[in-house]
Order: sequence, then C-alpha cells, then structure tokens
Amino acid sequence: MADKIIIKGARVHNLKNINVEIPKNKLVVITGLSGSGKSSLAFDTIYAEGQRRYAESLSSFARQFMDVRDKPDVDSVEGLSPTIAIGQKSSSQNPRSTVGTITEIYDYLRLLFARVGAQYCPGCGVPVMSFTPGQITEEVRKMTRNSSEVWVLSPLTPSSPNTPSSVLPPETSSGQALKGGGEPSHAALLDKVEKSGFDTVRVNGELMKLNEFARFGFLPNKKYNVELVVGNISTQNAKKQPNIAKMVETALDLSNGSVIAASYPHPAFPLKRGREVLFSTEGLCAKCGKVMPAIDMRSFSFNSPYGACPRCTGLGVTMEVDPELVAPNKRLTLAEGAIQPWTRITGNQTWYQKILAAVAQKHDFSLNAPVAELSDAQMKLILYGDNETYEIDGKKTVFSGVITNLTQRHLETDSDYVRGEIEQYMREQVCSLCHGKRLRVESLAVKLGQYSIADISELSAGQAVSVLEKLSSSARGGDKWGMGGKVFAQHGETIIKETIKRLQNLQEVGLGYLSLGRAMNTLSGGEVTRVRLAGQLSSGLTGIIYILDEPSVGLHPKDNAKLIGALKFLRDLGNTVIVVEHDSAMMAGADYLIDMGPGAGLSGGEIVAAGSLQQIKKNKKSVTGKYLVGRGVLPIKMGARLQKSNKKISILGARAFNLKNVDADIPLGKFVCVTGVSGSGKSSLIVDILGRQLARHFYRAKDLPGEHKKIKGIENIDKVITVDQSPIGRTPRSNPATYTGLFTLIRDLFAGLPEAKMNGYDAGKFSFNVKGGGRCEACAGEGYVRIPMQFLADVYMQCNECGGDRYNREALEIHYRNKNIADVLRMTVDEAFAFFNDVPPIAGKLGVLREIGLGYVQLGQPATTVSGGEAQRIKLSAELSRSASGHSLYILDEPTTGLHFEDIKHLLEVLNRLVAKGNTVLVIEHNLDVIRSADWVIDMGPEGGDKGGEIVAAGAPRDIMKSKKSWTGKYLKG
Repeated sequence: MADKIIIKGARVHNLKNINVEIPKNKLVVITGLSGSGKSSLAFDTIYAEGQRRYAESLSSFARQFMDVRDKPDVDSVEGLSPTIAIGQKSSSQNPRSTVGTITEIYDYLRLLFARVGAQYCPGCGVPVMSFTPGQITEEVRKMTRNSSEVWVLSPLTPSSPNTPSSVLPPETSSGQALKGGGEPSHAALLDKVEKSGFDTVRVNGELMKLNEFARFGFLPNKKYNVELVVGNISTQNAKKQPNIAKMVETALDLSNGSVIAASYPHPAFPLKRGREVLFSTEGLCAKCGKVMPAIDMRSFSFNSPYGACPRCTGLGVTMEVDPELVAPNKRLTLAEGAIQPWTRITGNQTWYQKILAAVAQKHDFSLNAPVAELSDAQMKLILYGDNETYEIDGKKTVFSGVITNLTQRHLETDSDYVRGEIEQYMREQVCSLCHGKRLRVESLAVKLGQYSIADISELSAGQAVSVLEKLSSSARGGDKWGMGGKVFAQHGETIIKETIKRLQNLQEVGLGYLSLGRAMNTLSGGEVTRVRLAGQLSSGLTGIIYILDEPSVGLHPKDNAKLIGALKFLRDLGNTVIVVEHDSAMMAGADYLIDMGPGAGLSGGEIVAAGSLQQIKKNKKSVTGKYLVGRGVLPIKMGARLQKSNKKISILGARAFNLKNVDADIPLGKFVCVTGVSGSGKSSLIVDILGRQLARHFYRAKDLPGEHKKIKGIENIDKVITVDQSPIGRTPRSNPATYTGLFTLIRDLFAGLPEAKMNGYDAGKFSFNVKGGGRCEACAGEGYVRIPMQFLADVYMQCNECGGDRYNREALEIHYRNKNIADVLRMTVDEAFAFFNDVPPIAGKLGVLREIGLGYVQLGQPATTVSGGEAQRIKLSAELSRSASGHSLYILDEPTTGLHFEDIKHLLEVLNRLVAKGNTVLVIEHNLDVIRSADWVIDMGPEGGDKGGEIVAAGAPRDIMKSKKSWTGKYLKG
C-alpha cells in the first residue's frame, strides 16, 4: 500500500465514482480529451486532499491564514504524501513578481551585492567606502607604526570635497568627503568647541587655541574648514599612549560620523606636512560630497521603499499622459473640442475654453483652426502651458497646460472614476529616472566588476551564469571587484555557487532565454509552470507528490528532452511526479499513463485505460492510444490553397526585444504558422509588433507596437482579431454565456414568455448583473461570496441565500420547457444545444462552441475556473459566430494549449474553414501536427534569447524540412 496512491469512489465534478491506483515514486501522466476529468482527478482530488490533510496537522490559528480547499467528494485516498501543485494559474498577476523573485535567485543576488558589492557615487562614478568605528581605530593604529606622531581631528564644518587624492593612502585613494550641509555660524562653532572640553582647533590648516578662535575674523564668501583637535598619539613615548578607540569615538560623535587622522614623520613640523586620511561611517563621494546610504539587502529590493525607484515605486514603468490620445482627431479645432479629456471629464468646459481663448490671444493663434494646422511650438504651449497668469472673469489663474493639469489631477484625485477616465489618455512608459531598472540610483551604483544588480537581472539565465562564473574566477585570481580577497572567499563564492545552481535549473527546464527581471504576468501558462518547477529542483525534497499542469505548453520539441529530464530528476530523488499532459513525448517518457474519457463533460469522468505506453497503445478503447500508434487523422492537408497569391503583409525592420532587424512576409488567404524554439522572437514579431500595430490602425488601441520600421500591405485586410489566452473575466460573474453574447439571447427569450410578460418582467429581471432586478442581492448575482484572504488569493464560497443559483425566487419561478434561468446556466454546451435546437440564434452560437471542442463547458461556468486554452477557444467562438467579410486576419497564440489530439483535429477543421472563406489565420505554435497542416511556415531561431531573433526558414512545411539550420525542420522529419 505504501508504494501506491489508492483512490476509491472519486466523484469530484464529472468523475463517475472512479477507483484508481497510482504508483508512487514514478513519473505519471494523466491524459485524455479536454473536459474528461484530468484536472478533477489530479488537482481537485489528489492535491486538494493532500493539502487538506496538511492543514489539519496545523493549529487552528495557522489554518485561518491558509487557502484551504473543501474536502473532495471521494470515499478514501490512501498512501497520500505531502502534495505540491505547480499549475499555470498559480502565478501572481502582480507586475512586481518576476522570474528572479519567484525562483528566489534575485534574493541571492541581493545578498551578494550587499556583502561584496563596491559602492560608487551615482553622479561622478567615484568609488566610496564607509568604515565602522572599530575599523577606523585599527587604521589609525596602523598609521602610528610608520609615523612619529598621529593627530586625531573632528571636522566641525562641511569639509571641502576636493582634498587631493595624493594625501590619501592607497587603500582609500577614492577618498571620503565630509557630510554636506549648511555652513554653521561662528557663534555656533565657538559654542560647540567650548562645550566639547577641548581647547585647540585647526582652521584651514592653521592651529589656534580657543581664545584665538573666539577672536578670529571669518571673511564672507570664503570657504573655511574647521576641525577640532581631539588628541594626538606620539610614538616616541610608548609608555603614555592614549586610548585610540575612545579618541576615535569622541571625534566621530562631535562631527556626526567623520574623523581625520593626520600622521607626520617629523615632529618639527606638526600638522604642516604629512599624510591625512579622512574616514567616515557613511559612504561619501570625495568629488561631490554626496552622502551614500548604507548598503544592505533591502537596498536592492524594488518592493521596499529603501531600494525602489521613487518615481515608479519599483515598477520600472510609469503612467504618462500621451499627447496623441489627448487630441486624437487633428481635424477638429480647439473650439470644437479637440482636447478630448476636457470634453469628457471636465465639469466646467466653459472655464477651460476661456483660458484657451486668453492664451490664444496672447500667443497669436486661433481656436478655430484645426489642430493639424497649429505649429509644434503652439501645441507644446497648449499641452505643457506657459505658467503665466491670466485674468478670467475677474479671477487670476495660471495656465499649466493640458498634460500638466491631467497629470496633477491623476495624482491628487480620490475618485476612482476620475482616475480611470484620465488613464484612458495615458500610456505606460519606461520610467525616466531609473530607465526601467526599478531601483534607486544609489542602489544601481553598487557594482560587481562592471555590473549592477539590474544589469545582471536583464541578462538571460544562460548569460547570467557566464557573468557570475567570470566574476568568481576574477575575484579568486586577485582582481578586487567589490571588497575582494578574504571577504569574497567568506561570502561571495558561496553565494555565487548557490545562485548559479538555481540559474542552471532554469536552463534545465528550457527557460535559459528568460531574464530574471521578466515580469511573471508576461509569461505563458507553460512558462509559469516551468519557472516554479525550476524552484522545486533546488529544494532537494523527497517523498513529495508533485502535480503539474501541462508544463510542456509553449515549449519547442527541441527543449522537451530537458523538461522530461528535470521531471525524472525529481522522480529519482524519491518523489511522485503526476503530470496532466497531452504531449506525446511526455507520454513516451512516462513510467505510467492514465487515459481519461471516453468523452468530455458528462460523457467523461472514467478511466479508459491505465498502464505503460505500450499498454495504452494496445487498448482499443483509448482515443489517446489511437493517435499514439498513428491511427488518428492528423494532420489535415489543404493542398488546394497552395496556389500562389501576391497579396501579403510585410513587416520591415523588426527590432523589438531580441529581433535582429527582421523582415517577414505573411501571405494572405492562407493558414500561416510561426514557430521556432522558445524565446526565438515569435511573440515579439507577431503579437508585440504586428498585432499591436494593426490594432492601432483599425481600432485606435493604446498599446504601442514594438520597434520596427514599417508594416506594408495593411490595405489588403479589413480587420484583425487577436485571440490570446488572457482570462475572459476575473470574477465568478463572468462566464462563457456572457462573453459570447449567448446570455443576451437567452434573457430575451425568458423575458418574452407569457408568464414573464404578465408579471412585467423585462430582460433585466434575468440578469445577475442588474441591481434591484432578479438577482440575489446577498451575493450580488455572483452565486458565490468573496472572502478576502489578505495577502493570499481571495476565496469564493457558494452563497447561502440562493445556493449558487444567482437569482431570487421571483426570477426562478419563470420556466421555459420546465427549466428556469439558473437551470439553463448549469447546462453544458452540448445539453444547451439539444435544448435550444429549434431556436436558431442561440443554437448557432452553441454550435460554434461545440465545433471547437467546448461542448463539455457549462454556460455559467465562472471565468475564474476557465483555463487559458479554454478562454482562447471561447474568444475564438465569439469571433466565429460573427459575420466575416472574408478579409480578416486572425492571430492566435498557441491555440492547442490544453487540447488532446482529437480536440486539435476539430480545431484545425474550424480554422481551415475560416481560411476557405478567404480569411488569413496566423498561428504561433509548437505542435508538430499543426505545423504540418499549415500552408506556410515561418521558423524563428536559430536558438532562444540573444542567439535568436532571426528567420531561419520560411515556406511550406516541406521547405522547412530541407533547411539545415531549422530545429523545427528536423523534428518535422521525425
């Protein structure tokens, strides 16, 4: 029993009271059609029960802070070990979360820079050092060994920072300046000297007693350095040596952190000629006098006020008002309302028009001229103001300019509505202070060799390994980057070793192209899973059950072997690795397979086959086995479309991210597939450049495209439809029915029933989004009540009032064919299609959902439970149900995510029908069956990251196979 996980009577979601035994300490793959119950078994049963049992082992106080799941509907689970789930939805959408922070590599870098980093002045680049009182004492003691006399002085005025470096010892040749600040008055200095108990001072190098200093005449506009003589150490009289530590401590206390030690070889020339060293407990620039903050780990955290850039608060980007969005229609005049935000969010438009009239009169331009005819200087005046005073209706006002006014209002307003309206005219821009590096300039001025912590974070994982190895080697060889020597041996080498180990784990899971500073909310679901997997590879845990959700998503076949090797490494440590997966290579590498089915939704929830790969292949009931042995019908060949066409869209000079001035031609009216190894530049070329530029052209979208010269051939299409894997909604109120427009038709149907008309109900009565209508007000129509979990993800629990129905009793009393509105929302797409088969508008939309393999999805399924692949197909169905012109461009990013071979077959049928109507389907994809089905393939590479960003090959799939540089071509050959 100890070597198996034994599950009896599992009934979670669509699981049909199944019994299954899963071998432990093996790599197990659970596969099957989409919606067949894979995640219900892996995550909602095994992981949920493992997590629940762990929570029960804790105190009740600790459990209140955990996101504990309900007990799964299962009779028993035996042989369960601690479970860790690594899913695609586990990543935070917080832009502060990066690859480096999730894997904790950035924490190691922070420790490294805090311990052995060299601090420089950010303004002039001069190295600075700080000393502890004990270190200063020892430095003074060293000076006494080579001098006849050493004097200790306490600076009372801000010392001139231009002390020549020749008077400083080699180890402090950078110099330290004294603290800056206002010059103290003569009276204040005299009072401080009198209270100190010492009677000798030095003014600009001249010694004088207290009574002389009291009569000294300070000239205006002249710089004076005043130092209090705390004491001297005469090496001639060894018997009467003062307490050096106490002397240094007194000098530091009187000067607030600074001390001068002056050593003289000849007693005949006291304080005249010799070597003076300025020590400080704070890092100070000898050139400009700037005070450097003390270095510690929080100095390098962009989530801490001690390290974060004050302008962008550690995000690296700021929201700035964009002049193009402020006046989008250049044909309008200022009098007609060309300044759009002033016509939308300003209560007193007349007042602003009067101000503009006064400005126009003074600067000689007309409010009745189109904006396009105004000069650049005039537009700059309107946008940024002249800060001059104007008198309007007897009141004096300063014209600060449109952009200045909006920026100030955005910062000061307490209204979410006003802030949201202003943000419509703003775009994210790289922070002008930190240039996207997130940290304060003082933190960025701490370096190892030539690298700041931000420089290393911007490197790919592979590059970072090389840089750290080089730094480690140079330090061991005596090159003192940072503090060097013994300090590096004690701290730096150990930290670098651990950091490199974690960076190599990223490479092992095929993510060597990612930079540590890459925000987690910009990664695909598969990349998120692999990032978290890389973190687990460093833990060295044993006896754990790891459950992963499609880690191969977004991974080129070339990198699959690395991923499978990483999973086997976890297994070989003594762990059980359970993977929900559709990839054939992953199945081939598994020790044990579980095939769910036979269908999806209500038709699934059973174990069709279980065993080794060969056993699955031999099982005639297994749809997966049919495809694994080549009895499936993939790929679909559409040779009739291979005739030549001159129409195309050309991307010229693409240079975004790692793209190397790429020119790409995309033939229209074809099924085009863009492929290449992970990180080769596919998404940069298609999504960030082409998709965003077309969205700006057709829909005036705000997002700026990536860097490129030009896109030609846009006139050959009439619209672009980008279908990605972003959520269709972020609350349970959003669902497939509302997103696709189905629910509007269903509500209208219910509102038209005789019983509804008799009670005066309109369509709003059947909306769970309308307050005061038919929705349950206890849960505001969500069917769930949100329970905030502070810093954890919010928990949604079923509403006690409506039992999850979303509606009040009056709305639920209206029935159509013995079903109320809540019953309809609980139907799957297949059930609803049969139910509404004679209602063409509803049946048409439901038919599209069925065609792309979503027949198992409930109409009212909360958006929070919809996977990325399902969300993408729901969006695609919404577009397919609209009338198409035949000149549309569809852009899809890995549409096969979460799809079984059988589901891919249906998806390809739908996409090919789109192309047959004259549209263009442009797909970013790694699935070899999809690539084989394409009319045209653009292969990026040759590698990922800085070694990618080029087009390796372009042409029909058979042309890609002929290319010797193409990794995709090698795998297409088999």
